[in-house]
Amino acid sequence: MGINRESEVSANLQIGPTDQGMVRLYVEGDGIDLPMDFDPDEADEIAEELRAAAARARKVGGKGGKA
Repeated sequence: MGINRESEVSANLQIGPTDQGMVRLYVEGDGIDLPMDFDPDEADEIAEELRAAAARARKVGGKGGKA
């Protein structure tokens, strides 16, 4: 499945710190149980990528809103 392909699969995303100093992205859904741990520097890089993707999406007709 690619970035531009829609899906009927739904999942919940939780983001938070672990008790071991990592940042966890936790994806849970029908048949999905996926914890992904990142050190804080990696989490900062991911956050920057999310912000950049949001800015690009706004330019190509995505939903607007505050940055």
